[in-house]
Amino acid sequence: MIRARVIVASNRAAAGVYEDTSGPLLAAGLREWGCEVGDPVVVPDGEPVAAALLAARDDGIDVVLTSGGTGITPTDRTPEVTRPLLDHEVPGIAEAIRAHSRDAVPTAALSRGLAGVIGRMLVVNLPGSRGGARDGLAVLGPILRHAVDQLRGGDH
Repeated sequence: MIRARVIVASNRAAAGVYEDTSGPLLAAGLREWGCEVGDPVVVPDGEPVAAALLAARDDGIDVVLTSGGTGITPTDRTPEVTRPLLDHEVPGIAEAIRAHSRDAVPTAALSRGLAGVIGRMLVVNLPGSRGGARDGLAVLGPILRHAVDQLRGGDH
């Protein structure tokens, strides 16, 4: 069983200004793949995302999908707080997600999302839109089990 967590980085959703819709979509997608996942954790962008990532690592989570905070506005800080926590990056995942989205949504090229590993936990930063969540799931579906198996010490 893959243990997963969704962390939504949104200042407005964390403040109750609106209800996030990308997090539940990601959680539902992970459940469809048989992952054990609770409700999305909604936090303001920036350092609260880092704290939530470290909590997920400490809880033994296998996969974290973050949603939001990957754009180019001054408040988009998810990549900046994710990168220093990574033991190593997996750039092919982030590149594949941008490439998957780019033809239909040219602004997908503005996403600065990262993918990498903290300990034995895969972390993937996704855009905060429902479309970005769907595109992330489309790319991750065929590779997620293999990635987790490798992080658990499996063979290639």
